[in-house]
Amino acid sequence: MFALNIFELELVPQILLVLAILVSIFGIGVIVVGRRSRKPVIAQSSSTEQVTTSSRVRNQLEKARGAFTGVVTGVLTRSAITQETWDELEEALLRADVGVATTQRVLAPLRERVKAKQITEPIALVAALRQEMTMQLLQSKRELNFDTSLGAPNIWLVVGVNGAGKTTTIGKLSAQQHTLGRTVLMAAGDTFRAAAGDQLETWAQRSGAEIVRGAQGGDPSSVIFDGVARAASRKIDLVLADTAGRLQNNANLMEELAKVRRVADKGSGKVTEVLLVIDATTGQNGLSQAKQFSLATEVTGVVLTKLDGSAKGGIVFAIETELAIPVKLVGLGEAIDDLVAFDPAEFIDALFDK
Repeated sequence: MFALNIFELELVPQILLVLAILVSIFGIGVIVVGRRSRKPVIAQSSSTEQVTTSSRVRNQLEKARGAFTGVVTGVLTRSAITQETWDELEEALLRADVGVATTQRVLAPLRERVKAKQITEPIALVAALRQEMTMQLLQSKRELNFDTSLGAPNIWLVVGVNGAGKTTTIGKLSAQQHTLGRTVLMAAGDTFRAAAGDQLETWAQRSGAEIVRGAQGGDPSSVIFDGVARAASRKIDLVLADTAGRLQNNANLMEELAKVRRVADKGSGKVTEVLLVIDATTGQNGLSQAKQFSLATEVTGVVLTKLDGSAKGGIVFAIETELAIPVKLVGLGEAIDDLVAFDPAEFIDALFDK
C-alpha cells in the first residue's frame, strides 16, 4: 500500500505536465478559431448592409416596378415579337416618366436588332432592353467633385425649386462630409424665407457644421461671398451654399442664380459642384427644371429626392440621356443618413425584378 502511494506520487508531475499541455493546446485552438470566425462576421455585416440598401431602393420604386414587371410578364408570355409588344414596352417606359424622346432613344437600337433577326424571342428582347438601359446609365461619372489640391474652400452650390428638398439635402451632405473628415460651413443663401435659414441652422448643429446667415431679404450673393471668406480664413474645407428656391420659368430670378454662381467663383474658393435637387414626384417637369437651372448655374449633378412609392423614377433616364447631367445622389427618406449614392445597376434591378 505504501509502495503504491509512492508510485502515484511519482506520477503526479507527469500528470500535471500532460494537463498543462492539453490546456495550452485548447487555449491556442480557441484563439485560432476566434480569429478565423471574425472575418466571416465582417463580410456578413457588409453584405447585410448592401442588401438593406438594395431593398430600400426597391421599396421606393414600387410603383414603377409594378408597371415594368407587369409589362415584362405580359411580353414574356407571348410567342413572338409583334407590334403589340413594342406598344406595351413603350407605354411602360412612358408611364415610368422616361419621356417620349428618351423612350424612342432606348427602343430604337432594339428595333434594329429585331429587324436584323439578331433578337427573335421576347425573352431575349426583355434582356436586351434591360442591358440597353443599364449601359446608358453606366456612361456617367457620379463622384462628387472635391478638389483636394485647391488650398482653398471647395464650394458646392445647391439649387432647385422650393419644396424639392434643398435644405434637407444640404444637411445630409454636411453629415456625410463630416464623416469623411472634412470641415463644413453652410451659407444660408435663401434669404427670402426665414424658415429656410432656421432649418439650415438646425441641420448645421446636427451635422457639426458652421453657418453664415444674412439679413432676411438680403442679397443672396453677399451671404455666400461672406460664407466663403469665413471658410477661407478658418481653413474650412467645404462650403455648402443654399440658394433661394426658384421657379425655372422666371427669367429674372434665374438671372439672380447666375449672379450667385459668378460671385461664388470670384471669392477665395472655387465652385467645384452645382447640385440640382429635383423632387422625383414632379415627373417630366423635372426635365424642364434641369434644362433651365443648368443654363443659369452650369449644373454638374442631380440629387433626386422623395423617391417614394408615388415617384416613378424614369426621369433619371431623361435627365441623363437628353442633358448629359448625371444623377449623383438619391434621397430615400427624412433621416440624416437617407441620402445615398445613385447606383445604376441597382436602379435597373429595382425596376425589372419582382
